[in-house]
Amino acid sequence: MIRKIGIVGFGQMGSGIAQVSAAAGYPVLGMDMSDAVFKRGLGYITKSLDKAIEKGKADAALKEKVLGNIKQATALKEFADCDIVIEAVIENIDIKKQIFKELDTVCKPETILASNTSSLSIGDMASVTNRRDRFVGLHFFNPVPVMKLCEVVRTIDTSDAVFKAAFSFAESVGKSCITAKDSPGYVVNVLLVPYLLDAIRQFERGLATREDIDTGMMLGCGHPMGPLTLTDFIGLDTILYIADIMFEEFKDSHYSAPPLLRRMVNAGYLGKKAGRGFYEYDKK
Repeated sequence: MIRKIGIVGFGQMGSGIAQVSAAAGYPVLGMDMSDAVFKRGLGYITKSLDKAIEKGKADAALKEKVLGNIKQATALKEFADCDIVIEAVIENIDIKKQIFKELDTVCKPETILASNTSSLSIGDMASVTNRRDRFVGLHFFNPVPVMKLCEVVRTIDTSDAVFKAAFSFAESVGKSCITAKDSPGYVVNVLLVPYLLDAIRQFERGLATREDIDTGMMLGCGHPMGPLTLTDFIGLDTILYIADIMFEEFKDSHYSAPPLLRRMVNAGYLGKKAGRGFYEYDKK
């Protein structure tokens, strides 16, 4: 049974997972590369809770409960007694493998290891451990406290019991879950990314303005956000990274990044987080 949660990586995704887990009553142990990064993650949580309180969707008691359930770790060995440890660091397979290799040696045999990766192979990460049957993908979506979906990814080695435990855990923190096999992009990104890339191609070809492309998809298809705005929100570098991984796997032109996307990323136009992507944003 999953009782104590460990989270390695305390950026927006890691802190978001910590927030929903703590709100569900789980004690959470979180860690990042520095004290400053961890505190910034706590700041994300506090801001999210304050916003929810303003909207009447939470109260001061919940805020106290969430922050009280989260503790900081300063070394991976402190995750030894966690029932599940979720990795949410940068999308770099070598860094992730190193983390899991060490976690495998320090965590109790029953601990489930999970990655929040949106594109990398879960089986590849599991291969550096001696618990491939106790390894899953738990792909939450940003912002975690708001987005309802979690993709639960099983490899060819994941045991039925571990998969069911991970699935139940994600449901217990308020998520609706879907099952995906260990294939690049899983369910959502393998469908979403080609759509975003096609929107960029049509903009690059001069089919319509950025505003008209976004408005067309919002009003014509009922999407809450147009594809170019969504690309800015996700991050152009993130979309390029995922596209390159999927193209390498499938060798399908649907996943081939448009030249414009690559040029924009190289120029530092990464989207909202950088203040400029397909649109310009106030960095404040």
